[in-house]
Amino acid sequence: MFISDAFAQAATPAASGPAGLLNSMLLPIVMIVVLYFVMIRPQMKRQKETKAMMDSLAKGDEVVTQGGVIGKISKLGETFATVEVANGVELQIQRSAIVQVLPKGSYK
Repeated sequence: MFISDAFAQAATPAASGPAGLLNSMLLPIVMIVVLYFVMIRPQMKRQKETKAMMDSLAKGDEVVTQGGVIGKISKLGETFATVEVANGVELQIQRSAIVQVLPKGSYK
């Protein structure tokens, strides 16, 4: 009485052939391109800038470490750097722990 009868509809033909394949592959391809420009490319650029900063470190540079310690590089090795944080106080840290090089005269 309250439930109406259900009638089957004619089946619509599925897209087939080259046009159907192109339509089904378009969304994943667009998503991959957007993912590249939004996530992968900026990360690669950031890595390149960090590597250039690490290669340009020199004795006397004023730096900030990952822990927020500010100091001046007094010795520089292949994997470690010695940072003077106060008169007579030196810390030996890994070069990868340096996150920023400050402009000259920032640290006194």
